[in-house]
Amino acid sequence: MEIIEHAAIFLLQIAAILISAKIGGEICVRWLKQPAVLGELIVGVIIGPFALGNWIIIPGHGALFPMPAVAAGIPVSEPLFIIAELAAVILLFMAGLETNLSLFMKYAGQAILIAAGGVIFPFIFGVYASVWFGVAIHWYDPVALFIGAIMTATSVGITARILGDIKKLDTPEGVTILAGAVVDDVFGIIILSVVVAVVKIEQLGGSVDLGAVGMIGVKAIGFWVVLMVVGFLISKPLDKLLRKFKSHGSILALSLALCFIASATAEFFGLAMIIGAYGMGLVLSRVEMTKILIKELESSYHFLVPIFFVVTGMLVNVRAFEGVVVFGIVLTLLAIIGKLFGCGLPALGLGFNKIGALRVGVGMVPRGEVALIVALVGISGGIITQKEYGVVIMMTLVTTLIAPILLGPLFTKGGHGTKKAPEGHLLHEVERVIVEELER
Repeated sequence: MEIIEHAAIFLLQIAAILISAKIGGEICVRWLKQPAVLGELIVGVIIGPFALGNWIIIPGHGALFPMPAVAAGIPVSEPLFIIAELAAVILLFMAGLETNLSLFMKYAGQAILIAAGGVIFPFIFGVYASVWFGVAIHWYDPVALFIGAIMTATSVGITARILGDIKKLDTPEGVTILAGAVVDDVFGIIILSVVVAVVKIEQLGGSVDLGAVGMIGVKAIGFWVVLMVVGFLISKPLDKLLRKFKSHGSILALSLALCFIASATAEFFGLAMIIGAYGMGLVLSRVEMTKILIKELESSYHFLVPIFFVVTGMLVNVRAFEGVVVFGIVLTLLAIIGKLFGCGLPALGLGFNKIGALRVGVGMVPRGEVALIVALVGISGGIITQKEYGVVIMMTLVTTLIAPILLGPLFTKGGHGTKKAPEGHLLHEVERVIVEELER
C-alpha cells in the first residue's frame, strides 16, 4: 500500500510540474516574447524544494516537494530525477534527428571555423575564471573543466527560434549561426565526455594529469567515431528492418530502444548518457523514416522535455548564491564576450562585414537547454556543488535572454551583413540549401 501512496504523490508532483511549466511557458511566449524554456526554468525555481515546494502541503503526506534532509545530493525524489534524465535523453535524441547531417558534413569545414572560436575562447575563460575565484585549484581540476565545458554550449533550438521569430533564418548570418551551433554541440559533447571521464577516474582514486586528459579525449573521440561509423554502416539495413514492423508505434518504440542502448553504452564507457542519445539521433537522421519518427516522437517530447526544464530549475538553491554572485556576474560576462569574439572574428574571414560578424557572435551567445543538460550531469555526478550550479543557471538565463534583445535591432539596422561576394559564394550556396530544406 505504501508503494501505491508514493506513486500517487509522484503523479501529483508530475501534474504540478506540467501545469507550472505551461503557465510559465505561456507567460514568456505570449507577454515577454521569450522562449518557453525560460518560463519553465523559472517556475522550477519557484516551486522547488528550496522555495514554495516545501510549503505546498498534501494533507496527511507532508510537503509536495520537501526540503532535502542533507544539503548535498539531488534535492528531488529519485523517480522525479530519473524522469528528468529520461527527458534529457529524449531532448538530445530529437536534436540529433533534426540535424541535417548531409548539410552538416558538406559545410563542416566552414562551420568548424566559427564553432572552434566559440568553443576555445569560452572554455579558456571558464576554466581560468574558476581558478581565479578559488572555485577550482588548477586548470585541470574537474570543476574548472566542467564549468569550461558548460561555457562552450550554444543552444541550437533557442537560436533557431529567435531567428525564426525575426524571419532571419534564411540570411547568410542565420545559416552560419545554425551551422556553427550544430558543430558547437559536437565539440561541447566531446569536451563533456572528457570531463565526465576525468571525474570518474578521480572518484575511483586515480590521478589525473595532462597525459591522462589526452587519453580520455582520445577515448571520447574514439567512442564517437565507432558509434558514427557502425551506425552509418547499418543505417540503411536498419531502416529496412524497422519498416517491416507493421504494428502501430513500432518505429517509435524500436528507435527509442536503440537510443536507450546507445545512451547506456555511453554511460558504461565512462561518458554521459546524452552523448549516446545525440549520436544515435545523428545516425537515424540519415534514414528515410526520420520524418515519421520525428512526428511520432513529438508527443513524448512535449510531455517530457518541460519536466526536464522544471526539474532543472527545482535543483537551484537561491540561498547558495551567497558569496558567488560576483563570480556569477564575471562568468556571465565572459560567456558573452567569449562567443562575441570567438565566433565574430572568424566570421570576418568568411565574407562577413563588421555588422554581420557581430550578428553571428550574438547569435551564438544563448546557452539554453544545452548548458542546462550539462549542468544537470555535473550536479548529479557530484562534480559541481549547489553554488556552482546556481552560477551556471544564472549564466544560462542571462545569455538566453540577451540574444533576442540584441539580435532584433542588429538585423533591422546596419544593412547587409556580408561583404561584396561573387555569385556562388559559399554563404549564398549554404543559404540556398537551408531555404530549400526549411521549405521541404
